[in-house]
Amino acid sequence: MSHAQESNNRWTADRATEWYAAHGWLVGANFVPSTAINQLEMFQADTFDPETIDRELGWAADIGFNTMRVYLHDLLWTQDAEGFLERVDRYLAIADKHGIKTMLVLFDAVWDPHPKLGLQPEPKSGVHNSGWVQSPHIDILKDTTRHYEVKPYVVGVLSHFANDPRVLAWDLYNEPGNKNVLSYGKDEISDKVAKGQTFLESLFTWAREENPSQPLTAGVWLNPGGRTDPPHPLDTLMIENSDIITFHTYSPLAGATRAVEWLQTYGRPIVCTEYMARAAGSTFETILPYFKEQNVGAISWGLVNGKSQTIYPWISWGKPFEKEPDVWFHDVFRQDGTPFDEKETNLVRSLTSRH
Repeated sequence: MSHAQESNNRWTADRATEWYAAHGWLVGANFVPSTAINQLEMFQADTFDPETIDRELGWAADIGFNTMRVYLHDLLWTQDAEGFLERVDRYLAIADKHGIKTMLVLFDAVWDPHPKLGLQPEPKSGVHNSGWVQSPHIDILKDTTRHYEVKPYVVGVLSHFANDPRVLAWDLYNEPGNKNVLSYGKDEISDKVAKGQTFLESLFTWAREENPSQPLTAGVWLNPGGRTDPPHPLDTLMIENSDIITFHTYSPLAGATRAVEWLQTYGRPIVCTEYMARAAGSTFETILPYFKEQNVGAISWGLVNGKSQTIYPWISWGKPFEKEPDVWFHDVFRQDGTPFDEKETNLVRSLTSRH
């Protein structure tokens, strides 16, 4: 069926709605295998771990998860474009075997702004996401005359997987403008919001030129729990250019409800691409049934406790934990496949009809 396109080649709302209906309710997690501390360790040749990926995605599929959100990195393209694409393809084949589709994230504004290829650091004891890295490097982001340097990566990855049914959607840039003060201070950049907006505008332009068969999106995160009027310009940019609307909320149910009710006014499918932080009041028990009721896709943070250490809360950046918290912040399974809380996994099973 042919569809009219908007002037910037954005999908029409009807096309987005048809796409969403064809996939059914999307539910899953942000995924990095427990043996990887970050995106680089997940996909570099020396540390790519298909056996762990296969095992852990099997646990996800067993409770009914059908969607993973997975971060890539531009340095992986710079290092070895052909090998990188082959490893992404291997990951997608494993996920597909388990009935899981994947939303690929091209860039990330959060955590270490100085990514380096090669051997990645060991986790810092008791610290949340101590080795996660931003992309692009802060030196590229803060210099708009260098933004074009990552265009070959964007074009290369999008064109390679543009018609791959295993790829659910493209999330162009995670939390653009995030000042990241909990982990790395001011990030050596005073105008990160403005630079992030300029960078994201280029990403949408480059991605539209490739015209992939999958939808493009960037997730609203600046004020998802309570609408600002008018919305922040960066949120407006994301909403007005995304084929499907995605957002983040780590708020309790009331905040998640406000976000959904606001975003529903735009008349497009909605997927929450980050939620579930138990200590912050965002839990499977309170949020997931609401998302299902509203037909909002639900992608929680974390799957298996491992080198990312996201069982610890964000505050661990300032004060590392000395032992495992009684209530995990993120993640669902231990490394032996047992759930942190069997009541949670039973709830997921019931909502995904896997009981």
